[in-house]
Amino acid sequence: MLTFKQTIPNLKFQKAVKKPIPIKCIQIDEPFVVETLEGTMKGNKGDWLMVGVSGEMYPCDKEIFKKTYNLVK
Repeated sequence: MLTFKQTIPNLKFQKAVKKPIPIKCIQIDEPFVVETLEGTMKGNKGDWLMVGVSGEMYPCDKEIFKKTYNLVK
């Protein structure tokens, strides 16, 4: 079994771009808790509650959201 730690291994990585699949999301103005597929997760004030393509819910840190998502009108 391979084990990867914090250092990126010297492998031939390929580049990939996430498919532009719209999902539901809402920014929450207070700390929250949500049951995810990986168990209970906490979101902080200003984080986003996301609903994935299969209806799964999960929190997304507000800074990660800003870097990886654009809101659709």
